[in-house]
Amino acid sequence: MHNPNKFSFVNPKKSPVFYGYIVLLVGSIGILASIPGQTVGVSVFTDPVKDALGLTRNQFSNAYMIGTLLSAFLVTKAGFLFDKYGARSVAFFATLFLAFSLLLFSLSEKISGFIKSFLNIDSWLIPFILITVLFFFIRFSGQGVLTMTSRNMVMMWFKKNRGKINSISSITVSLGFSSSPILINKLIDDNGWELSWQILAICLIIFSFFILQFYRNKPEDFGLNPDGFKSTDTSKSITVVEEIETNLTLVEAKKTRAFWMFGLVLAFNSFFITGFTFHIVSIFASQDYTKSQAISVFLPISIIAISVSTLCNILSDYINHKIYLYTMIFGGILASTGLLFLSSTFGIYILIGGLGLLGGLFSVVNAVTWPKYFGRKHLGSITGKVMSFLVIASALAPSLFSYCYTTFNSYSYISYITLSFLLFLIIGSFKVEKP
Repeated sequence: MHNPNKFSFVNPKKSPVFYGYIVLLVGSIGILASIPGQTVGVSVFTDPVKDALGLTRNQFSNAYMIGTLLSAFLVTKAGFLFDKYGARSVAFFATLFLAFSLLLFSLSEKISGFIKSFLNIDSWLIPFILITVLFFFIRFSGQGVLTMTSRNMVMMWFKKNRGKINSISSITVSLGFSSSPILINKLIDDNGWELSWQILAICLIIFSFFILQFYRNKPEDFGLNPDGFKSTDTSKSITVVEEIETNLTLVEAKKTRAFWMFGLVLAFNSFFITGFTFHIVSIFASQDYTKSQAISVFLPISIIAISVSTLCNILSDYINHKIYLYTMIFGGILASTGLLFLSSTFGIYILIGGLGLLGGLFSVVNAVTWPKYFGRKHLGSITGKVMSFLVIASALAPSLFSYCYTTFNSYSYISYITLSFLLFLIIGSFKVEKP
């Protein structure tokens, strides 16, 4: 019989407090641990690493795109593994794999030089292929698997209070993500990009042991109920909740308009924020802003995102999530328009407002909407498929942003593409209903 407590001294059933709150804490830390594999963690390394490897901005962006696209094909499979083996096992191996990948990344300049010397070939293709493979590693394990398993695990432990709990997690995650570029940039300034990746890898290895001790898949594995309800209390109300929960398979979910519209608006969020974050220094430099000024926009964005996320998470237990779909589209319109007019102060303000709105609602929709609309039974496979949308979108963004700049000498033209896509989402969202 499968032992959910194997290799651990922690038994959720004997916890003095409802174990879901411990899951909330470690799951939120798990999402933060994925930062080295997220665009926000990679973006600060972009300039020093591409220069060290002798790659152009387009070449570096293309390597990122190809590596991320390759990871998208496996993320859906990871969702099925989540349903089969649970968050604990999947997150543990994903964390170790991410740490191993960062160690390889820290040696990428030396590995590239060795291969060039061994083959007696001095070509940009060697570092390009090498870094493409490494991007595949960190994007699959970090952005894909570790993020998905940590977020899903928290949602599995709550049902009635899912939105309120996610608001707490979202605040922690938003603060961590928004401050990470500043912290990582300081780490690089003090230690160099190679040692910085090694330090992050060591932190991940240490965290993997916390995963073994504290990650747990769902309360039912230990005779517990979601939200901490006792089986002897309010049994009638619990039974009613169980009976009305809709548990759709991935195949059934894909037949609904809600799956595609919510999935595509999340993909848009991933595309725009990835492209913007990946080239943020260059985007602002094109308008004569400094690197510190560029990175400083993360603070007001995070303040707006946290405020929006907290409010919308609390309300998510009571209102129709279709409202969030429309609001995310509106946030995308603001962000796209802001990038189009970035040369003006007004453009910067609405860009920050749009990105804050998108970021705040992303954490709500991507965590709460899927179990609310499609149930918990096949949550891994459904969110794994959605994650593949996000990964593909984030793969395309850096290259499209880069080619837009090198072709037209401005990033603003990408807004015409994003605004056209948002118009499609507006039309497609009219008939969205909860299954």
